[in-house]
Amino acid sequence: MLGRAQAADAIPVGSTGGGSLQVIFGLLLVALLLAGSLYLLKRLAAPSGGTTLLRIISAAAVGARERVVVVEVGETWLVLGVAPGQVNKLHELPRQALPDGGRPAAPHQAFADRLRQIMAHQQRNVRNAP
Repeated sequence: MLGRAQAADAIPVGSTGGGSLQVIFGLLLVALLLAGSLYLLKRLAAPSGGTTLLRIISAAAVGARERVVVVEVGETWLVLGVAPGQVNKLHELPRQALPDGGRPAAPHQAFADRLRQIMAHQQRNVRNAP
């Protein structure tokens, strides 16, 4: 009996504090490495903005996820059909002059112009109301 008591006393009781700190430190290190690599990936994948080889001239939605896009590449315009997972060339045109002075219109510009007209019309109606 005395042998068992001595054997039980000889087994060291480990503290879980050191192991927990190692696990927390390891998780923190992995999280920092992940955040750092995501930051670098964003910085390296960002377009440089200095290239004018490719310009989107116009785009129009023709379905829920399908679009027709006119892209300028050099001296030609490509009419492309864009859908999830595929891009098809529909037509090729020589470069043309844009009707608004050479700059492609922002996709939201037509909406902004129409909203401005509606708001001006409503303000005129409010002022003329009895």
